[in-house]
Amino acid sequence: MGQAFSHIYRTIMMVLCIGMAQRAWCQEIEEVCLTNAASGISMEVINYGCRIKSLTVGGKDVVLGFDDNEDYRRYKQNFGSVVGRYIGRIVGGKMSIDGTEYKLLTGANGDCSHGGTPGFAQKMWTITSRNDSAVAMRYISADGENGFPGELTLVVRYTLESDGLRIDYSATTTKPTVLNPSNHSFFNISGDHGKDILDECLWIDAAEIAAYDRNKRVTGEMMRVAGTPFDFTRPAEIGRRIDEANEQLDVTKGYDHCYRLNTQGRLDTPAARITDTHSGITMEVYTTEPAMQIYTANGHNGSLIGKGGIPYKRRNAICFETMHFPDSPNKPQWPSTLLRPGETFKSTTIFRFNNGKGERQ
Repeated sequence: MGQAFSHIYRTIMMVLCIGMAQRAWCQEIEEVCLTNAASGISMEVINYGCRIKSLTVGGKDVVLGFDDNEDYRRYKQNFGSVVGRYIGRIVGGKMSIDGTEYKLLTGANGDCSHGGTPGFAQKMWTITSRNDSAVAMRYISADGENGFPGELTLVVRYTLESDGLRIDYSATTTKPTVLNPSNHSFFNISGDHGKDILDECLWIDAAEIAAYDRNKRVTGEMMRVAGTPFDFTRPAEIGRRIDEANEQLDVTKGYDHCYRLNTQGRLDTPAARITDTHSGITMEVYTTEPAMQIYTANGHNGSLIGKGGIPYKRRNAICFETMHFPDSPNKPQWPSTLLRPGETFKSTTIFRFNNGKGERQ
């Protein structure tokens, strides 16, 4: 009887989630424009998926996306969105909390990817506050949405500071649950979205990555990057070794791996840095998170038309997804993503820019 009730409950929740997604199609997308007068950095944010639509630094838009807001609903992608409840995969679409097993919404790969579809990226968020340089949005995820327990209230605040963009996350839950949100912006700091990012110079303060099996499922083991194409402990061009024969690269056909950061949650030291010699722009990433997924847009093939009518070709962007590790609910050796009632989840990521001469924007 208990299993039958559980199945009925999950079915009802899946139907409700589909209905919510359909309602998201009917609501008008709201857009907010932000500017920091001191730096001249500006951005556009939309409440569909709490997405960064544009981020303009030194007159160049450094993130991919669409001109038409409706295209974010029209095409399957995560440009600029907040992904949740859980970015990355939960292997097998199942997890246990306090002895109770939860079956999550899965995709064709049999895993719960990015929290299931529709996820937070496909939902309408509520704008709770705004001013010239900051906006906060809230999404309330129902108990049982995509199989996750607890009603989760997540607030994300974007703030344009004097030298970049700060993203603050805050969340509470009514039941024990897991949470691993992240912003999924696709960066091309050259400002030319038709150009690949292979000649951009990347540095990451990380000595290990989470290893995959042949099905792109994390094994729970860490792999040292020294002597491999994943070693960016010294600045190197992204394209230098991206196509080198390597078991891990064979799985993903490019970089799409989670790095264990050495920064230990400190916001006073960068976790990563990328420089483009053409635009002269350098971006640094700071985060309280223990890990970061680096993705080089290996799946782009020119079929998706972005801003200015530009086809988005392979490897024309890089993502810095600050996060906890994929499948942490099933990997006790990794930092926990468990959130309990009475606790408040907090996380911060900052993207800082300069003009390539060491001068802050």
